[in-house]
Amino acid sequence: MPLSELQVEEIVRQVLTELAPAKPEGQPGICESVEEALRQADRSHKILYDISMKKREEAISNIRRLTLENAERLARLGVKETKMGRVEDKIAKHILVAEKTPGTECLTPTALSGDYGLTLTERAPYGVIAAVTPSTNPSETVICNTIGMMASGNTVVFNPHPSAKETSLQAIELVNRGAKEAGLPNVAFAAKNPTPESFSAMIASPIVRMVVCTGGPGIVKLTLSSGKKAIAAGAGNPPVIIDESACLEKAARDVIAGASFDNNLPCIAEKEAFVLASVYDDFLSLLVKNGAVLVSPEDTKRLEKLVLTEKEGKYFLNRRWVGQDASLYLDALGIASNSPRLIICEAEPNDLFVQEELMMPILPIVKAKNIDEAIALSVQAEHGYRHSAHMHSKNVDHLTRFARAAQTTIFVKNAPSYAGLGFKGEGHCTFTIAGPTGEGLTNAASFTRSRRCIMADSLHIV
Repeated sequence: MPLSELQVEEIVRQVLTELAPAKPEGQPGICESVEEALRQADRSHKILYDISMKKREEAISNIRRLTLENAERLARLGVKETKMGRVEDKIAKHILVAEKTPGTECLTPTALSGDYGLTLTERAPYGVIAAVTPSTNPSETVICNTIGMMASGNTVVFNPHPSAKETSLQAIELVNRGAKEAGLPNVAFAAKNPTPESFSAMIASPIVRMVVCTGGPGIVKLTLSSGKKAIAAGAGNPPVIIDESACLEKAARDVIAGASFDNNLPCIAEKEAFVLASVYDDFLSLLVKNGAVLVSPEDTKRLEKLVLTEKEGKYFLNRRWVGQDASLYLDALGIASNSPRLIICEAEPNDLFVQEELMMPILPIVKAKNIDEAIALSVQAEHGYRHSAHMHSKNVDHLTRFARAAQTTIFVKNAPSYAGLGFKGEGHCTFTIAGPTGEGLTNAASFTRSRRCIMADSLHIV
């Protein structure tokens, strides 16, 4: 039967379409609008739900490899874009994320067998997750969260902090490349121009089943009011106590290392120190000996005016100074220095530097009369966030009392604060530490719900 003219034209069109070179894909997962990002995430989740754990692990292995290969590039981009932090420390954070973020191994089922049959409980995905990420650890948080969320069968739409947009979008591209290499669809998405309004639209969407945020009090409050399952990683102001039993030399090195890491941007970093009077002078001397710069009370006041702004009786961080190198603050004060990592100053318990979370390599040191006062002042300065606290001591009673009083998610003993993230410490890594909602250091299981399957027949064999 001869073909009509229209049929011939259609065949020619199809052939030409198949022979035409494929249009290059832009940044995978990056969409023009948040609505499109949500639609794509929903489609991808339906595909991912049926993909085996083995294939998910293959994708995670790819993401780990790509993260290691791109650690320096992402670190440099993050510092350049946000104008915060230290390249060498951000490289270390990417290596940590690649090597110590858990995958599917967290998703362990449980089974009960008895006279009435078999009950199996498994971890199931929520579906599409809406996540907001910070400017302090932008690419690290995207990669870490995506590994856990994808491992448990979810897809995620990120709303990156606008000041770290490009770094975050590059990280989204990286994780999608790793997923595609394993035959998976894109697993992470974002609108190309994230705003606070786009996050509000995300959490209002019926497509979104879970909301995850890593940020300050405002975004935590918005997340918790979403009416959906929420995981919130909020603010912290971690204290560190040094008592008379501590190895002071090691404590001084550890405090400098932790408080200066990535210029004090990590939320777990030591933000203020409480030192017992009996070892106060010796500890200060050891901090200086190990490279910290002690500024005078007069220069401390000048430093306050430089990095804090006052409005209607309230004080706010001058964002220009968050996460800067210690030498830049000293340069602004006209103090000669030799590229120190940390500035220290003597302080009173209610000083602004003690009560405000600076996220700067500036550590106020408070003299405490005894361990009781040190614990009470530390708990006050932590403000009940229950985020992180640290202590250098060989006195088990002191360590126990502080841990019980602080009730923090992370409590680091006799090590730099970053040991709490698994960096030169045991345990897995995460950059979403959910104190307000109680999940703690999140992993793949945090992004799942429990599902129970019951077979009420006598299936046991013993």
